[in-house]
Amino acid sequence: MPTTQQPLRGIALKVASVCVFVSMASLIKASADAIPPGQAVFFRSFFAIPVILAWLMIQHDLAHGLETNNPMGHVWRGLVGTSAMGLGFAGLGLLPLPEVTAIGYAAPILVVVFAAMFLNEQVRLFRLSMVALGMGGVLIVLSPRLNLDPTTADTGEALGAVLVLMGAVCAALAQVFVRKLVQTERTAAIVFWFSVTASALSLLTIPWGWVWPTPAQWALLIGAGLAGGVGQILLTSSYRFADASLIAPFEYTSMLLAIGVGYFIFAETPTTTMLLGAALIVTAGIAIIWRERQLGLQRGARKAGTPQP
Repeated sequence: MPTTQQPLRGIALKVASVCVFVSMASLIKASADAIPPGQAVFFRSFFAIPVILAWLMIQHDLAHGLETNNPMGHVWRGLVGTSAMGLGFAGLGLLPLPEVTAIGYAAPILVVVFAAMFLNEQVRLFRLSMVALGMGGVLIVLSPRLNLDPTTADTGEALGAVLVLMGAVCAALAQVFVRKLVQTERTAAIVFWFSVTASALSLLTIPWGWVWPTPAQWALLIGAGLAGGVGQILLTSSYRFADASLIAPFEYTSMLLAIGVGYFIFAETPTTTMLLGAALIVTAGIAIIWRERQLGLQRGARKAGTPQP
């Protein structure tokens, strides 16, 4: 059933989802010193499942919401999505939260490249220029961490930078798989089966040293899983009330939140280099979203048979 457009409600839900996801990342980061990334992926994914099922029950969509026409599509999406999550969680233990957030913004920019490669989407000069600008910003953020001088380089931070960037690449590939899945699958099914797949795949990391959490760590990990489920529901709901092109830019409010949480909770002070690189990435991302909106309006006008201005 179509939903009446309520832009302010859509924006509010989107911002709420961003807040919840930043909280989730903070909970994972707080436990990262003791909990292996694979184990964190399990908690994040497994404890999101009850939240998603409860949401489907409230929506009276449990009977049909989990049906799938493309099981292998979910498997492939799960493989790359779980890899993205694990790499990102590993990076959270090695880098400040704002830097992880900034590097993660490379994912939607890389989607433009991967969509052209794998989905045959046409990419013109403007979007290619913005991709170059955004990746330039990523390199600026990464530059202090990839110091080649062995006397001053921090190998942990360099590894963290590489892991988070690899996670962004995997996240972009996951979004490409999602673009294919949405053609035949319900959103609820995509979210649910990803959580199931990620939970199962994360169990394969047990031989690499899972630990028995302390009570505090149990609380952090379960909280992260519940937050992940709530955040996904808020995000999904936001797109019911407003166009994606309107609410997508509000994703970048996560940088402000990450800087605040990093400073007040983890005593992480953002550097000028990180802020400059993040500004370029955000600018490129918003420009790509704006261009997508313009192209969407033009396509809509052509379908309606109206003359272009």
